[in-house]
Amino acid sequence: MRRSLITALTAAALAAGIGTVVAISSTNAGSPSAGGAEPSGVASDALPSVYPVPHSMSTRGQAVRLGGRVALVTGTGSDADSVAALKTMLGQDGVRHVDQVTGIDQLRARETAIYVGGPEVVPAAAAALNDLNAGDATALPAEGYVLATGEVAGHPSVVLDGHDGTGTFYPVRTLRLLVERHGDSAEVPGVLVRDWPSMSVRGTIEGFYGAPWSDAQRAAQLQFYGRHKMNTYIYSPKDDPYLRAQWREPHPVGQLAAIKTLVDTAGAIHVAFTYALSPGLSICYSSASDERALVAKLPSLWDVGVRSFSIPFDDISYTDWNCAADQAKFGTGGGAAGAAQSYVLNEVQKDFIDTHPGAQPLQMVPTEYSDVTATPYKAAIKADLSSKVIVGWTGVGVIAPTISTAQAAAAKAVYGHDILLWDNYPVNDYVTNRPLLGPYVGHSSDLGTQLYGITANPMIQPVASRVALFTVADYAWNSGDYNPRRSYRASLTQLAGPSGSARMALAAFADLEHYSEIDPVQAPVLAGKLKQFWSEWESGTGSAARTLDRCLTVIQDIPATLQADMNDPEFVSEAQPWLDAAGHWVAPPGTRCRCSSPSVPATVPPRPATVRRRRRR
Repeated sequence: MRRSLITALTAAALAAGIGTVVAISSTNAGSPSAGGAEPSGVASDALPSVYPVPHSMSTRGQAVRLGGRVALVTGTGSDADSVAALKTMLGQDGVRHVDQVTGIDQLRARETAIYVGGPEVVPAAAAALNDLNAGDATALPAEGYVLATGEVAGHPSVVLDGHDGTGTFYPVRTLRLLVERHGDSAEVPGVLVRDWPSMSVRGTIEGFYGAPWSDAQRAAQLQFYGRHKMNTYIYSPKDDPYLRAQWREPHPVGQLAAIKTLVDTAGAIHVAFTYALSPGLSICYSSASDERALVAKLPSLWDVGVRSFSIPFDDISYTDWNCAADQAKFGTGGGAAGAAQSYVLNEVQKDFIDTHPGAQPLQMVPTEYSDVTATPYKAAIKADLSSKVIVGWTGVGVIAPTISTAQAAAAKAVYGHDILLWDNYPVNDYVTNRPLLGPYVGHSSDLGTQLYGITANPMIQPVASRVALFTVADYAWNSGDYNPRRSYRASLTQLAGPSGSARMALAAFADLEHYSEIDPVQAPVLAGKLKQFWSEWESGTGSAARTLDRCLTVIQDIPATLQADMNDPEFVSEAQPWLDAAGHWVAPPGTRCRCSSPSVPATVPPRPATVRRRRRR
């Protein structure tokens, strides 16, 4: 037993050097290992958990039974996507008949009513909110909402009052999480929610190198973003030739049709689809024909519904011009490059964005995107680029381990523009040999005061990215109440599904893949159990051996458990090589640890040396 256990411990120590999930230490909204008391805003014992965590949620009154028939009280301005989502949700919860009315006088006796919109779109909602002693959403920020339940004029009622259309859609998502099934019936607990986002822009940028996601994978990701109140997706796969190397050429008809499908999918769940075109590899900034080609690429995207555009100039050299005319017009050096890029972007702003009502602010990613040091390039962006353009920034570093409010303020000052954070986590195109499955950490709780928003760059593996993106969404929605450890547990629980064995196996696997540039803690859970084992071993007690044995058995069985019980088979498919490796880390072929005796040997084996993982770029 002792020899096989030490063999397993050595393998486990190796595993601990490779990374994992469940975080246990941290010092702020940016550190997963810190615990502390659970912040307010999460469900109490009487309420289901809601993620992203609401800013304010409290119990009140009696539950509202949905029953077999429910009426939606709507107005001409009720958000159509919210109405459609509600009908789908109610059908899933056993409601067989959904009426749609414009006033409470049209309700059947004791029929449950759901008001889809506030007083400005559903006049009857004013009296309902008053009866429920719930203020409306008028004073809340954009996309904020009020969700209130109770008795209104003799009818069990739910009011979904949004500050705007998206604000009306979001309480539908919250309601979905609050509904509790009891056999064939369902009910909404008595509750009052007042909620709003910390960040106005919250989402992802498909900006990694390597094989782009398929359109089916993108569509599935968009649904995930919508469920988690993320409102932005930037379409910028680095290896799509029509976005970079062949930027002048129109998209093939089939690809354009696929983009339209994605735009429609995103729009229905209130996610803005941003199209990013990167001409920097070959553009001649001084060329009128290249400027026309850049602008001419955009109308076909507008025609399929795109309303948000980005022109990135990242990952190019600005010391070498693509044509001699550029040096003649702009000169040389970083300042000249900043002036040239500003010139082209201003032309796009003038000739396309300003001429298309409804277009969202133009975005750009500068060539110098990863620090706050004053340079001639940044000075040119600040001085020459239209103030309407949003500037992308990755933090202080390409992969910034921490991002503070002071750094964000410094970025805003040095670039002279609103800043959209391009956060390179959990992207793994620089470490393709492993997934990054830790939570989102290292960010000040009030970044929203200085940033236009946050977009996270996901991994090559879309479903595996959701472990971290769940926590990104939680942070971006309510950064002041963000707890990485709590959010991380909820993320793993959601991804694993209802099986307890799958949840345990996924947590163990994620722990093995925890290590990253933003959080260098290696397998924190396993490391803690190893530390406890050695402490008890050396003190002459043996209870830790049984505990560790159970942990190692879970790790050894990770591949089989997740293949059999995992809620999402796509995750298993994406992670298969690492799942298989996890089982081998603990038990080499023909070996299995069994700690059947708590006795301590007379000679304690040497403690395994710490194994540090070599970083690859």
